[in-house]
Order: sequence, then structure tokens, then C-alpha cells
Amino acid sequence: MIAFLEGRLDEVFNNVCLVLTQGGVGYAVSVPAHTRANLPKRGEQLRLYTSLVVREDAMELFGFATFEERQAFELLVTISKVGAKTALAVLSIFRPQDLQRIVADDDPMVLTQVPGIGKKTAQHVFLELKDKWKGLGTPLESGESTGAGQMLRSVLDGLSSLGYAESESYPVVREILAKNADLDVSEVLKRSLKELSR
Repeated sequence: MIAFLEGRLDEVFNNVCLVLTQGGVGYAVSVPAHTRANLPKRGEQLRLYTSLVVREDAMELFGFATFEERQAFELLVTISKVGAKTALAVLSIFRPQDLQRIVADDDPMVLTQVPGIGKKTAQHVFLELKDKWKGLGTPLESGESTGAGQMLRSVLDGLSSLGYAESESYPVVREILAKNADLDVSEVLKRSLKELSR
């Protein structure tokens, strides 16, 4: 199994980067959106944690900036109805810490932000994720509860009614709640609007 790859970034197209190793072998590696956004310049050195997915008709290599992301990817692909491309799409929107928070907050509908995941699939993925999650990424603080999830959902619904996409508002609201657990819904909404309007 190819678990780690280091070489020179040769080319980037769509969500795939070509990595040329010192031995002269080039690897095509599919990466999540935030990893692509932080790739070095062409010709510079690149290091990725990788997962090789073997299918009947192809072998695909997926790359991640951190070991935790690779572990989350390998957990996601064990969930029925989640293939490698869907798992990559999930990790293009959510980091491992985000997935932990979704599980802790009991908020499966957040997963509908991922292209191709509807409400029924989100419920299914969430239940399996909750069952299989083994504490990847940053441990959750013991004070987090389903109450935070209800607060998050209320604020996201409010922002949605004001025209903000959930994919845009979710990280902002989540960060505000993480830093200010004692705020009420109206105050979180007010602070979220201030951040989003910047």
C-alpha cells in the first residue's frame, strides 16, 4: 500500500495533482479542495498522506495534508453508499474535527452540504459514522453536547432565511459557538452576520 508520497509538484488539474518522485515516477493523486488550495507552487516539494483505492476497473490514489484526514477518508469509505469520490467530497467541506463535532452535536443534516448527499443518505451516513467513529482528529471538549447542535441548527436556519448558503455560514457559526458557548441564539446570529458581511 502507498501510504505516504513525497516529491515535486509537476501539474494540477481539477482536483488531481501530479507528483514526480526522485526516482522519476509520476503519481496522479486526487486531493480534497482545501488541500488543493494549499498546494505549493509547481516545481516545489510536496508531501501527502495517501490512500490507495483498488476497484475492478481502476486503482486510484487519494492524498491528504494530514494523517488524520487520511484516517477519516479510510473510515468514510467503509460506510455503505459512500464511495471514494463521495468521501473526498465530504473532506473537501469538512475536516476531521468538523466530523467529530457533527457526531457530537447530533446534526446529520449538515452533511447535505456535500454534493450528492440528500437527506436520507445524510441520515444513513451519520448513523454509520457515529457508530464507527474512533476519535480521529482533535478530541472534543467534554462540555460539548446536543444543545450546541440545536443552537447551531437554529442559527444556520436563520442565516439561510437571510440568503446565506449553509456551506458559507457553517464554519463561521461553528467557530463562534466554539469560542462563546454561553451566547444565546440572537447573539450568535448577530455575530455571524457581522463576520459574513466582512
